[in-house]
Amino acid sequence: MSEKNKVKAKTRKKYSPQFKEQVLERVAKDGVSQVAKDLGLAEAMIYSWRAKRKQGGDTLENQKLQQAEMARLKRENSRLQEENSFLKKAAAYFAKDTK
Repeated sequence: MSEKNKVKAKTRKKYSPQFKEQVLERVAKDGVSQVAKDLGLAEAMIYSWRAKRKQGGDTLENQKLQQAEMARLKRENSRLQEENSFLKKAAAYFAKDTK
């Protein structure tokens, strides 16, 4: 790898989901080329973000809601596993008792 490629790889920027959402909202008003020029972004990157959003269909709020629901379901799953384990032990105890 040449020195030029190493430097280029190190300066790659990562953008937050909030920033991407704001850019895409602005694109809806002003157009891709204008927003890309104003913000110094590549048009291809904006088109990529837009395609990913259409494919996934998730806004930041929807992602947060899904994450909260997933956390709630994991907690409930854990509680139910504990209850199931307890009931299995109780059933084994009472089955042993009747013999």
